[in-house]
Amino acid sequence: MTSILTVSELTSAIKSQLESRFSVVSVRGEISNLKEQSSGHLYFTLKDSEAQLSAVLFKGSARQLTRIPKGGDQVVVKGEISVYAPRGNYQMIVRELEYQGTGQLLLRLHELKKELSARGWFDPSRKKKLPKFPKIIGVVTSPTGAVIQDILTILNRRHSGIHLILNPVKVQGEGAAQEIAQAIDQFNRLGLVDLLIVGRGGGSLEDLWAFNEECVAKAIFESKIPIISAVGHETDVSIADFVADIRAPTPSAAAELAIGEKAQQLHFLKQTHQRLSQTVRSLVAHHRKMLERTQKAQAFTSPYPLLGTYAQKIDGIREDVDQAAVQMLQHHKLKLLAFSKQATALKPSAQIQMLQDKLFAIKKALNNSAHQKISTLAHTFNFNQLQTQLKERCLKIVAEKKQRLNQLVSHLQAIDPKNLLTKGYCILFQENKESVILSLNELSASDRVKIRLHDGTALATINETLP
Repeated sequence: MTSILTVSELTSAIKSQLESRFSVVSVRGEISNLKEQSSGHLYFTLKDSEAQLSAVLFKGSARQLTRIPKGGDQVVVKGEISVYAPRGNYQMIVRELEYQGTGQLLLRLHELKKELSARGWFDPSRKKKLPKFPKIIGVVTSPTGAVIQDILTILNRRHSGIHLILNPVKVQGEGAAQEIAQAIDQFNRLGLVDLLIVGRGGGSLEDLWAFNEECVAKAIFESKIPIISAVGHETDVSIADFVADIRAPTPSAAAELAIGEKAQQLHFLKQTHQRLSQTVRSLVAHHRKMLERTQKAQAFTSPYPLLGTYAQKIDGIREDVDQAAVQMLQHHKLKLLAFSKQATALKPSAQIQMLQDKLFAIKKALNNSAHQKISTLAHTFNFNQLQTQLKERCLKIVAEKKQRLNQLVSHLQAIDPKNLLTKGYCILFQENKESVILSLNELSASDRVKIRLHDGTALATINETLP
């Protein structure tokens, strides 16, 4: 049973087969429906009488083109076939593009460019600087083309006063390269100009080919006069551009470069003249006002503005001197008075009087303090309260003593021998003595003793003592 594929699977299979089968292919056809995107990519259709093919030239490859193709151009493109899956279309991704009939010219151009570069004709170190203030400019171009008109327009607009010498030549077709080279040599032999402009307007590679010939490159390389190359439009690049001392994107730009330094200097001088004039006028006006203010100043009408300050300073100094003298006299007067009081105080009578005064003051202070203390105590004394407090204190002391006495009585009663006898104890006495027998050593056989019990006394005889 045949398997069912999804659209993505089928497209992927076709993409794999096509891209592997046609990885490098060259196609000849006519360009139509050309669209240049803002990204720099070119989209177009490549067609012939019976079929058409979508193609895309990406920005990186488009930069290698000498000019942007247009509808109707017959071209030979080289690249690979690819499938754009989101739309299901196949297309050709172009890597190289040659205009039909120009392939050999491009090959010759690259070969010559490589050869002249190896000779050092493109070396930046050999390029000459443009003169800053050229007086006469030579132009090698067609007398009927737009180049000479553009240059004249720029020079007339700038009013530079520069002279222009045109050496008219053919700029395309048979013999054009020889005429251009001969005109450059003539300018160098005669030495009539300070600067050369060599160029023409835009066109195809065939139209511009005269400026890619070796004889023109040789004449430019050997020229002692600085040369500006202005061949074609900004996107057109020729051998003459590489050999020339400087390349201008357009003839008008070549004229601007030729007189640019002089125009800048003239503009700078004009601005400098305006600034200097304005500065001088401002300075004159400023100093005129200063002079008027100086003439109206009081210093020129009365001496007081100049001398008044010094007169006031003198008055101030006089006042300061007088005040200092008065202060000094007062100071010495106070010192003299202090010495006088000190001498008086050192006399014995004065010292005795001083001590008496001091003693009287102490006595008076003690009396005042005692009276004040007595008054305070009298004010705070309360007889009834004191009597109550004293009675309470006495009762408390009596109660405490009574309690202590009871405790002592209880203690004495506890240790009273009579109380011990009630507990089964007895005490031995000598029969004829009231002394208590404390040891067996005091007894012997047949001794008579008294035995005191809690309720009376008994007499007994000792038969025997046992240790």
